[in-house]
Formats: sequence, structure tokens, C-alpha cells
Amino acid sequence: MRPQFTRLRAAAALLLALALSFGVVACGSSDDNSTGGSEDRENAGAITSNPGNAKVSLTIGSKNFPEQEILGEIYAQALAAAGYKVKSDLSLGSETVAHKAVKSGAVSGYPEYASTALTSFFGLEPEEVPSDATEAWEKSDEEFEKEGLVAFEPTPFASANAVGTLKKTAEKYGLEDVSDLEGVSEKLSLYGSPECRQRIDCLAGLEELYGLKFKSFHPVDISLRYTVLEKGQADLSILFTTDPQLSAEKDKFVILEDDKHVFPAGNVIFVTTPTVVKKAGPDYEKTIVQVQKGLTLPVMQELDARVELEKQTPKQAAAAYLKSAGYTG
Repeated sequence: MRPQFTRLRAAAALLLALALSFGVVACGSSDDNSTGGSEDRENAGAITSNPGNAKVSLTIGSKNFPEQEILGEIYAQALAAAGYKVKSDLSLGSETVAHKAVKSGAVSGYPEYASTALTSFFGLEPEEVPSDATEAWEKSDEEFEKEGLVAFEPTPFASANAVGTLKKTAEKYGLEDVSDLEGVSEKLSLYGSPECRQRIDCLAGLEELYGLKFKSFHPVDISLRYTVLEKGQADLSILFTTDPQLSAEKDKFVILEDDKHVFPAGNVIFVTTPTVVKKAGPDYEKTIVQVQKGLTLPVMQELDARVELEKQTPKQAAAAYLKSAGYTG
């Protein structure tokens, strides 16, 4: 689902903050190619090239916005390192186009959000989508199986809506979790997309499932979600968990933990076909699952920031991740 949103303010000050944030995510490393922590490097294990995979050709697709393109490149480069002949198609467009492409065999597989699969392809309402990543994946895989498709297990990170605010506002009211807004929300204004009133992962869920009432709610264009916070128009704003600003300006913005697990699981699952799985052999799924292990939320935020704010290419960002995390040399 997640359309290609316009990111804001790639100015010099922001890039300075971005550079500083890389050092934190990379456990203090000053290496520009570092995007994973030391724990990732210790646990990852290098991808081993299998000469037997050279006879298998794969086309890895993705939808055409930065986060998806980064993921597509990570999978493609990892599979190439495992010895497969790999091409990339990073321009599939919407989830509908991507879904048709994998069903038709135009691509071997592509990354999809579990929440998107369940709502866009299989007709679930957002409130029916499990908030637990494993449950959402299992439900998606069950539905995909009916179409002759299969989904591999999910990424650690989830790309989903989140309640965000300025760090100083969070400190003022002692906000860490969404539940901390109880008794405070009546003093605060919330901004969100026009459809936020009806969405379970937005105002509707905050009111119905968290029992919160806000001083006011204002619909706002999604591209202004950070601007309204910076200008003091909003106390709270609906952000996205993988927004690059959360990596680049972590001393300025924070998101509140969805502690009641109300918002649907937006973890990524790799969608492919049993035919490709059989043809490609065990290294196919093994490699994809392996390189996902380091994709925590801070790492994905940083990778998005590298592409959307620092203007690296998805290919460059993916290569840096795979090398830093110890998957490639």
C-alpha cells in the first residue's frame, strides 16, 4: 500500500544530523558504508556462493518507492551472492501490479507488507489484520496459498502508522507509550490524514481501543506531517515508523510505542511461488530469511534516510547494508 510520499527538508542541517545518526545506528562507526550494529555482524553469517545455483535465473521485483526499492536490491544482491543469476525490476508500481507480476511469473518474487496483502488482496478490514507479525504472516501465507503463492517469514521491522511528537513534548508529558496519553490527550491536538477519522491505525483506533479523547483533530496532507509539529500547529501527528526523519532527527522527533498492539502489522513478507522455490532450491528461502534478520526498525529508518535524504541509490544503500551486516565481503 504505502504510496510514494514526498519527504521533506534534505537541507544541510538535516544531512549533518543524518551523518551523526549513522554513527549511532552503526554502533559508533565512522565508516560511511556501515548500516548495521555489531550484534548484526556477529550473528549474520556470510552468504556462501553455491555454484549449483548458477543455472537458476531469478527476477526480483519491488514497488517503485524508495523503501521497496531498497528491499528489492537487498534481496537481489543477496541472492546474487548466493550464486544465482539475478535481475531486478524495481518499477512494479502499486501492490496490484506487483501482485499480478508474481502470479504471472513476470517476477520471481517481491517484498510486500503483510497488512497491505491482507487488506488489498484478501478483503480484510484494517481492524481485522493481526497486530502480531507472525500471526499476520501466517494469515497472509494461508491466503496466498489459495492463489498458488507462498510468503516467507516477516522482517523484524514494521512499516506502519505511529503516533509521533516532538521530543520536548514527550518529555514534558512523560510520553513513551500511546497509553501514556491517558489523562493527557484532552490537552493535545492531533493531526493526521483525511481518512484518519475512520482508520483503526489512526484516530478511530486511538479513540475506540485506547479510549483517548483529544483536544482537537485536524486533517492534514500527509507530506506536512512533520511540518505541523515543527510549526507548533500540532502536539501529535500520525507518522510512519520507517520515516527517515526518525533516524536523521532522532533528537527532535519520537514515536510512541503502540503498547496495546492495536495498529495492524506492517512487517514485510517476501511473496513468491512454489514453482520458483522448487526450481531455486533451499538457498533461495534461506538467503532471503537470512538477510532480513538485520533489518530492525532503526536500520530500516537509516537505509530510507540514506536514499531519501542523502540521495544514495537503493543499490548503494543495499550494498552497504549487506557488507556492514556481514552478509557480503
